[in-house]
Amino acid sequence: MKKLLIAAFALFAVNMLSAQPPQVPAEAGAKFGKATTADNAVSIEEFVKVMSTKEEGKPHEAKIVGVVTEVCQKEGCWIKVQSPNGNMMVRMKDHKFAVPVILNGKKIVIDGIATQTTTSVKQLKHFAEDAGKSKDEIAKITEPKKEIVIQAAGILVL
Repeated sequence: MKKLLIAAFALFAVNMLSAQPPQVPAEAGAKFGKATTADNAVSIEEFVKVMSTKEEGKPHEAKIVGVVTEVCQKEGCWIKVQSPNGNMMVRMKDHKFAVPVILNGKKIVIDGIATQTTTSVKQLKHFAEDAGKSKDEIAKITEPKKEIVIQAAGILVL
């Protein structure tokens, strides 16, 4: 029994160390996470206006159309989309799915829950490392950032 547990732990550790973004196509119609459609999706500009009226920390259902500007290079566990206020963070809900790096530049529908939040310097530096930023760029991160963050349940490539 002890050997079986050690073997299972070793397999789990190897799997975690080799986590990488999925190597799948990101063509129109590709879905990641929960299946979703473009029905009732709003533009990112319209969405930002709605969120500007929301209290920090209050969740708001979101179904938006946006263009991917950045993808986590390590696991595909987050993306950023272009918005009027700079790039908006989109995390994959509970790390249940990942997206391919080739999603960068694609127009997508994001279906999930959004909140206005303040992201810590530590977390911002972590995201910068995941994005492959240089040490100099990471060192320049010294202030927390108030931003809209979306926990995506599903993503559809348009």
